[in-house]
Amino acid sequence: MLPKTEQKPPKPFRKPAPEARPETVAAAPDEGAGERIQKVLARGGVASRREIERWMQEGRVTVNGALAELGTRLRSGDHLQINGRYVDWQKFDRQPTRVLLYHKPVGEVVTRRDPEGRPVIFTQLPKLATARWIAVGRLDINTSGLLLVTNNGELANLLMHPKTQIEREYAVRILGEVPEAMIEKLKQGVELEDGLAKFDEVRFYAGEGANKWYYVTVTEGRNRLVRRLWESQQVVVSRLMRVRYGPVVLPERLKAHSFYELSDKELDTLFEFAGLPRESFPAQPKDAPKSARAGKK
Repeated sequence: MLPKTEQKPPKPFRKPAPEARPETVAAAPDEGAGERIQKVLARGGVASRREIERWMQEGRVTVNGALAELGTRLRSGDHLQINGRYVDWQKFDRQPTRVLLYHKPVGEVVTRRDPEGRPVIFTQLPKLATARWIAVGRLDINTSGLLLVTNNGELANLLMHPKTQIEREYAVRILGEVPEAMIEKLKQGVELEDGLAKFDEVRFYAGEGANKWYYVTVTEGRNRLVRRLWESQQVVVSRLMRVRYGPVVLPERLKAHSFYELSDKELDTLFEFAGLPRESFPAQPKDAPKSARAGKK
């Protein structure tokens, strides 16, 4: 796992107005020339491949004035537009992949702008000159802990895709009695409003009386899944913290509002875990910072 820790519990693009559709750019017959639009933009952190493909199907992406198809490839000098706005795709065509481990506190939301004016996680991260950070999954406002962010949309999509069945581990403090029969039921499966769900693992950690700490593991990213599973048994979750996402563990000494950037060696491990060829992406410069840092950058 990376980094190591004892895992102790914590002490949009607008749609353009309807107009005449331009001609379509067919997929290039020369498979060795250029790269597909969705791959280039995802790598640059514009959005995930799946979202970019949806934009293309909706006619929101053009290359040299013609509608792009899913197989359309970008070549040097191509004029790319999304919703009629020019995108300088070449500046992030081969940018190095960066991955941050952010320790999200309770009270922050995982969004770029919040209409209610609540603090958002992206204001705590270093600014990118040529792309944007993409959050790998979400944590609700009342959940703290590990949140991965990256500028590589392709990597983010693989780490979030349901087919990958990536384990998410949480430290949970609950209020209420938890008999063994309840734990078995939660591991076997409980019918929620959006279907059957379960914990893959439940481990008691510590606690006496009404408050107890457990570690639980799930392989789904459904909204508020951990809370809803406990609440289905009339058990109240008083604190919830994600401590692991796949092979990545929240560093024990990483404080709330702080982030840690993975080194190239750690990135190699993450790429291997995601099944993504590392050689397809350039490495970070030798002088790139690799230590834990706190606050807004």
